[in-house]
Amino acid sequence: MVVDVAMDQLDRVHERGRFARSEPRNRAREYVSGLVAGLERTNGWTLAEQAGEVSPDGMQRLLRWADWDIDGVRDDVRDYVVEHLGEPGGVLIVDDTGFLKKGTMSAGVQRQYSGTAGRIENCQIGTFLAYASERGHALIDRELYLPEPWIADPARCRRAGIPEGTGFETKPRQAMAMLARAFATKVPFGWITADEAYGQGKYLRLWLEAHDAAHVLATKVNDTLVTTGGREARADQLIASLPARAWRRLSVGAGAHGPREYDWARVPIRIGWPPGRGHWLLARRSLSDPSEIAYYVCYGPRRSTLLDLAWIAGTRWRIEECFQQAKNEAGLDHYQVRSWRAWYAHITLSMLAHAWLAVSRSLAIKGEPVPPSQA
Repeated sequence: MVVDVAMDQLDRVHERGRFARSEPRNRAREYVSGLVAGLERTNGWTLAEQAGEVSPDGMQRLLRWADWDIDGVRDDVRDYVVEHLGEPGGVLIVDDTGFLKKGTMSAGVQRQYSGTAGRIENCQIGTFLAYASERGHALIDRELYLPEPWIADPARCRRAGIPEGTGFETKPRQAMAMLARAFATKVPFGWITADEAYGQGKYLRLWLEAHDAAHVLATKVNDTLVTTGGREARADQLIASLPARAWRRLSVGAGAHGPREYDWARVPIRIGWPPGRGHWLLARRSLSDPSEIAYYVCYGPRRSTLLDLAWIAGTRWRIEECFQQAKNEAGLDHYQVRSWRAWYAHITLSMLAHAWLAVSRSLAIKGEPVPPSQA
């Protein structure tokens, strides 16, 4: 069973020193087991009942102040995903998701736009990094977004357990921090992709270029780009100038309602391409409404084809699948905690549970047994 594999791996985590004592290690075993047990709700009470406990105190203690290395477990989740799903052509995907909350006490909560709800709601926002390959996909890193009003209120931050000195970081800055950790640990990947909230940040694009990290990042319609002639032009103007023959109809994978098929086109941009590298503006046009066009700024191997770029753009939806699976199957959004530390603890254990489900699913598709973990 995947739970047994998860628990074996958690024992390996303990051997690496992530847990100082047996009590939090055993509690974490029960917590992760409960997350993947198919409970209708996974909160302190239901997880405690699943573990045969009479109150949620132990589960809450695990999240709030028990002695264990939360970021170390995050690193172990990443390593586990890379071990089983890693490929040289893997894709790193950045996106955020909302967690609807009541009240004003939970770290980072405020009325803000939630893509999950599709509107402004009282919520927390988590920024995530996912890894996707032909073998499968899973979440490998996370950061809690703190809106600026929180940073401006030190007393409120102290009440929520936010570490002193924590400053404001935009979501693209959080993405850079997570990607830097992936780079530092040699996570195998070929491309990076993200939606417009990240792609319109030119400092993120320049940072990725400085790391020679190939990317396909969505951007806004009025983004100003440098052409191959050295002038500036809006993204929509560059694409509007393309002849009809520049467009190709391509499928970039299966969606919920069949193949995700669009018309795609690209145009070279920028001057002075680095050796072996290229820059393009990519466009995706809806078949049902040709006026609906999405734009992507791309950097990567000069030999990259239109299909290559379109496929990477389409891969971004894998992180949406990760969110859905982690919320439905691993309790990602089923938590009743307020503090900074407790949020990171729960989210990390949920990511750990989802990673095993993703690996188990990948092996089942290939008809392979789940391998026993090695101590």
